Amino acid sequence: MREIQLFLESLVQQKFYSQATVKAYQRDIQLFCQFLGSSHETDIVNVNVKDAKYFLSYLNEREYSKNTILRILSSVRVFYHYLVKQELIEENPFVYVTYKKRETRLPKFYYETEMEKIMDSARGTEPLDYRNMALLEILYSCGLRVSECTGLKLEDIDFFSCMLLIHGKGGKMRYVPFGEQARIRMTQYLEQARSILIGYKEHDFVFVNHLGNPLTSAGISYILNHIIKKSSLTYDIHPHMLRHTFATHLLNNGADIRTIQELLGHDSLKATEIYTHVTKDNLYRHYQQFHPRAKK
Repeated sequence: MREIQLFLESLVQQKFYSQATVKAYQRDIQLFCQFLGSSHETDIVNVNVKDAKYFLSYLNEREYSKNTILRILSSVRVFYHYLVKQELIEENPFVYVTYKKRETRLPKFYYETEMEKIMDSARGTEPLDYRNMALLEILYSCGLRVSECTGLKLEDIDFFSCMLLIHGKGGKMRYVPFGEQARIRMTQYLEQARSILIGYKEHDFVFVNHLGNPLTSAGISYILNHIIKKSSLTYDIHPHMLRHTFATHLLNNGADIRTIQELLGHDSLKATEIYTHVTKDNLYRHYQQFHPRAKK
């Protein structure tokens, strides 16, 4: 529908949302359209509160998780807010639809010893090994989102100050420092491997695949899974786990929560505070393990 297409375009042009976020909105709204087509004969601009509540029941019946339902409702609510602003409808029917509180899931992270094992598994002397070591160091040392890592360009790296200029969500930019280990690995990769991998292709993206093309989010996931298989660890790995690990290790070693918020590029401190729960859980586990009066 034209209204949906215009809404999705507004997310890119006015909100500067990433393609992944826009696609998520599109999937959620399409699900609602499918519901209207299968259960009702209501046009999308003639939806009322009763239709919105029926849709919530529809999602519950199909046993979507609480978090998924909240996300879908949020997407559709934002879409109808857009229709109200465009004066295509008079009232947002999803304003009156509420749902139970979101489940709080503590972020998964690796311990420092586990990160050392992962780093050791990536070691090698081939061009792809140099790239993998640099990629791991940047993800772990800087806490980047995977989209920020794939979008990193040569001009964004300042080796003199050991800083990265990160283009984050919504077009917002921030500076993130990187440490000595990341500097060494990045220097090795750029001097000894990138030119070999990129060949005759011309672009400024830092991380490339074996064909010389810019690395994608799926490509990074593939690389990390390959590395974890070489290690002695049996856990799954995801690029975002390295971001969680970055924040958790900083907090466990005494970093200020607002500093971590700035480094992660969170708009709200609330989004960062979940790592304090991880730290409390870590402290409790260490207490149970090491204090002589903690055990039965």
